[in-house]
Amino acid sequence: MNRLYHPSAFDTANPVPSHWNATAPRLATPCPPLEGEDRCEVAVIGGGFTGLWAAYRLATEYGQEVTLLDAAEPGWGASGRNGGFCCMGSSKLGHGALIRRYGEEAAKDFLRTQAEAVEAVRDFLDSQGEDADRHSEGEITLAHKPNRVQELREEARFLQERMQIPARFLEREELRQMGVAGPEFHGGLHVGVGFALHPLKYARCLAQAAANAGVRLRGSSAVTAWHRSDDGRHALVTDRGRLLADKVILATNGYLREDLPAWIAGRALPALSSILVTRPLSEDEQASQGWTSDIMAADSRQLLHYFRKLPDGRFLSGGRGGIDASPQGAEAMQRRLRRAFERMFPAWRGVETESFWRGLVCLTYDLVPYVGPIGGPIGGIERAWTALAYHGNGVAMSGHAGRALADLSMGAGADIPAAMRGPLRPFPLPALRKLYLRAAYLGFEVQDRWL
Repeated sequence: MNRLYHPSAFDTANPVPSHWNATAPRLATPCPPLEGEDRCEVAVIGGGFTGLWAAYRLATEYGQEVTLLDAAEPGWGASGRNGGFCCMGSSKLGHGALIRRYGEEAAKDFLRTQAEAVEAVRDFLDSQGEDADRHSEGEITLAHKPNRVQELREEARFLQERMQIPARFLEREELRQMGVAGPEFHGGLHVGVGFALHPLKYARCLAQAAANAGVRLRGSSAVTAWHRSDDGRHALVTDRGRLLADKVILATNGYLREDLPAWIAGRALPALSSILVTRPLSEDEQASQGWTSDIMAADSRQLLHYFRKLPDGRFLSGGRGGIDASPQGAEAMQRRLRRAFERMFPAWRGVETESFWRGLVCLTYDLVPYVGPIGGPIGGIERAWTALAYHGNGVAMSGHAGRALADLSMGAGADIPAAMRGPLRPFPLPALRKLYLRAAYLGFEVQDRWL
């Protein structure tokens, strides 16, 4: 199987050892494997937020017969193991770079879409009567050094005045008063869009809604081959079956195979992200550190850390880095993440780690998501589309992308900002992508520590 990382990252036989998996109700709808030959109008490959939203919209808005294939079960990948930050994001380009590349109006449109994607998640959960452990409003970026304060102050003014995004700068004392304190937090940018949630509860709610709408969910059904049948349909082959479909939506994001289809090879870069969750913290323990807020937060590092207090008092802390997905690599990353946690929150050095897990986010060469046809408008695969690459911040935007894929496949007008229309360009010398990533991480570490 053509993948960039150690097989452990794709081992669907083992459950994810996450806090989310331990606390979410099981999916009520069975997801049996595809067996024998079956047919549908639209096949969706991938049962994360993107694929589930595409399938749900196709069934509810267009009355399509949809079959969704997942290598494990809906929510097994990044959608069920992320930090639960439903907020703006999905690009690694700064606002200035977005404006230079696409123009100011297109940049505003991209930000507008991000904000609307957040509200679409809220509206969906409300419509389903699912709380998904939602809490807090907005998110904070914390200056991890005094020399980052002015940058965040200027960004707050830029977002508020030019981009019409609610934002404000918080002085260090204001952070302390709201229960956001630590030796490395010197000020913060608060963006008033977004909320925290339990991502696996959201994913399973969405999967259930799709099943209720008639979508056939097929788990343990990794696609191993994709070709044309004699009648011109797409033929998707799994270990135990074959699915014939008029149209296909590929929604595997960081868990994609480099050879299905061959065009995708070298056009995306999966990257590891890791999370630890502590045992519940008492009110006295929270007060001793000065962190009592439940707001979503991340620091201003290039190689960022992100963290939030969960509703039951546990504390979640995550971070990027590492290119070794083996069990030994996971152990090393857990130690590294724990050291960072204890440095940022020294009063909690004795607090035990209750769970640790990893997953794959996805990047593109242009550092923006892609939503569009597989292969592009010329020379691509007919009647096949994909969306991917939310750059570690896709809880909200993945849903918007999934809905856009459904609209594209039906020939309807799709709301796709210019920044997300591609083309999806390959990385130069794509065989060296992990070396690029290693070099970038080393450079980010130097920048974060010394500059």
